[in-house]
Amino acid sequence: MRYLLDVNVWVALFDDAHAHSARANAFIDKRGIKIATCPLVENGVVRVMNLPNYGKFGATGIEQVRGQLKRAASELNHEFWPDDVSIRDDTRIDFSRVFGHNQITDVYLLTLAVAHSGALVTFDQHVALSAVKSAAEKNLHVL
Repeated sequence: MRYLLDVNVWVALFDDAHAHSARANAFIDKRGIKIATCPLVENGVVRVMNLPNYGKFGATGIEQVRGQLKRAASELNHEFWPDDVSIRDDTRIDFSRVFGHNQITDVYLLTLAVAHSGALVTFDQHVALSAVKSAAEKNLHVL
């Protein structure tokens, strides 16, 4: 199983001061772990860690975060997944199970993970597993 880490998991991996850094690092340190990224996640990590009010010291630096992503991809068993599913695809997503704007990205990333026979890794305990038609418990890993 390959794991698509969401933005918050990556931020926790890159920021030792993050409240969930220990959980993220414990997950990534598991023997034989296979990870994935996609454009949405990579862009999100760079964006979040460069918000003017990020953390105690502000923006991390775009090149620094890009460098961290590059190192992680080269050092870990990594695969890049293109954003090759659509939020418009009613054969994959049941929007009657999506109950607000906060679930859109999670549902999309879970759909992408399922399409690639993988699992979404998140801290979010409210991901709507039932919104992705072919998703099973194995496709969602909550840290």
